[in-house]
Amino acid sequence: MSSANTQTTLSRLRGLLEGPNTLGNSKSFWVGFVLAVTALAAYPQVTDPYSALQTSRYFALAFLAISLCFVWGYCGVLSFGQVAFFGISAYAFGIIGINFASTAGATVALFGAVTAGTFAAAVLGYFMFYGGVRDVYVTIMTLVVALVLNTFMGQTAGSEWAVGTARLGGFNGMTNIPNLTFGIVFQTVGFYYAVLFALVGTYLGLRVLLNSSFGMTMVAVREDEERTATFGYNVAFVKLVVFTIGGGLAALGGVFYASWGNYVDPSVFSIAFAALPVVWVSIGGRESLLGTIGATLFIERMRTGLSSGIGPIGPEWALVIVGGLLLAVILFMPAGIAPTLNELKNTILQRRSGRSPSGGPTEESIK
Repeated sequence: MSSANTQTTLSRLRGLLEGPNTLGNSKSFWVGFVLAVTALAAYPQVTDPYSALQTSRYFALAFLAISLCFVWGYCGVLSFGQVAFFGISAYAFGIIGINFASTAGATVALFGAVTAGTFAAAVLGYFMFYGGVRDVYVTIMTLVVALVLNTFMGQTAGSEWAVGTARLGGFNGMTNIPNLTFGIVFQTVGFYYAVLFALVGTYLGLRVLLNSSFGMTMVAVREDEERTATFGYNVAFVKLVVFTIGGGLAALGGVFYASWGNYVDPSVFSIAFAALPVVWVSIGGRESLLGTIGATLFIERMRTGLSSGIGPIGPEWALVIVGGLLLAVILFMPAGIAPTLNELKNTILQRRSGRSPSGGPTEESIK
């Protein structure tokens, strides 16, 4: 009886997590997923604290990546402004945390910073989508917002640029940002686990959302806005909600990033940094949250290694290699690595079962 109840619970859970809008809807996928998470959880126990802390930085950046994947890949809104919400949240976390230097104050800073980034996304999204801004103009506007913030924050070096006791620091950045705190202070290995499990929980939560009726509406908006509107859906509202959620995800990543280095500077708003999420998502796959996360971890680990001068290739080649990888993926796997591999796997399985990719019998099975 207990076994039957367990099977029923697992079936219901898989029913929430699986659907046409997400890749990986099989038992083998979930077994691999659990093994991968287990390996990541064991990683700090077999490496040094510095390596674990460096990896937690990649996890923080993965929030920025999946925020764009969610907004662009599933709703068709290409935003260069995710770094704006990421940076606003990072600065807000520092300002609140420095002014209220206590465990309770750092906890309040976490929620206040995420709220600030999410609110910024909601305000920008409202004026864009209800103002009729569409397509490439959304991309341009979000990029402009990020560049304006980059320019402004770079000019705040004077002592007069302070919020309470928190000095913005201009191009030198804001220092002495507190550690991540949620009742307790997370440092080094503890911080690694906090960010890892937050990332895993966010990924699973997004799978549930994407396979819900709202997720279906998101995809409908991406595929054909006009036709979706004729069915009575408020396209502007759907985009606003999606954009706001995406801003909240980026904001959470900004908190983790600022807490990771106890520092943030205007480069988080720069055009170079704004382009990175587009690279991660394009390579991993716009319609694959997990592919996006994997691409982020791989690319940032490679960039860090090259920038540190590890190996025979110098740091000046880091961006060149990333750019070459992006061009190769766009030319040969335009959907991204994860969706392409998933399609290849499905094609192989269908041929082995005597079915064509379209669902009919293959020529080999007819013969």
